[in-house]
Amino acid sequence: MAERHELDRRVFRHSQETFATDVALIASEFLAGFKIVAQIDRPAVSIFGSARVREGTATYESARATGRAFAEAGFAVVTGGGPGVMEAANRGCKEAAGLSVGFNIELPHEQGLNPWCDLSLTFQHFYARKVMFVKAAEGFVNFPGGFGTQDELWEALTLIQTGKIGVFPVVLFDSDYWTDMLEWLREEMLEDGLISPDDVELLHLTDDPHEVVELVVSQYKARVAEGSA
Repeated sequence: MAERHELDRRVFRHSQETFATDVALIASEFLAGFKIVAQIDRPAVSIFGSARVREGTATYESARATGRAFAEAGFAVVTGGGPGVMEAANRGCKEAAGLSVGFNIELPHEQGLNPWCDLSLTFQHFYARKVMFVKAAEGFVNFPGGFGTQDELWEALTLIQTGKIGVFPVVLFDSDYWTDMLEWLREEMLEDGLISPDDVELLHLTDDPHEVVELVVSQYKARVAEGSA
């Protein structure tokens, strides 16, 4: 029995030491992320989308044009720092002499830091990384993507719906890709009373990079004007 108690104490001590190490690592990621956000010296937009999109495709070139248009409007572009849509948006921003930011993530495949970032940081923990996307942004733009893109979309919507952040524009780019989801929201979630009409109105659908920029920039200017009134 004494041996069992001693083993239990060793396991407990090891667990406590592990917890302390994990907390310190997570805290260090938050601190490093906030330091990068503090270096963004202009309004910014967070752009999400698939890492699997290739250069030359319509989605890649649209994301590139969107990143360029935001830079020309005086906005920084923040992405997940990887390939595909993220690379395209960072690239377009960089080509227009804007401030291009990448919050990368360590993954076993497909996610290396793209070469178009002025500021970058690689995270181990998704949740710390997602905070930086929100902390930096005056709006969110979602190109076609998979689970990660969906996660970032619903994170932004949940934070807005629950009042944890302000009401920032959430733009869905590519009507062919997103229309079925919007119809499902209206026909299932809204119809069943699981969300309100105002929640659906948070989403803006477009196929035009310049309309994306106008939506985000106009709401930002209105918010600044309201704050200074």
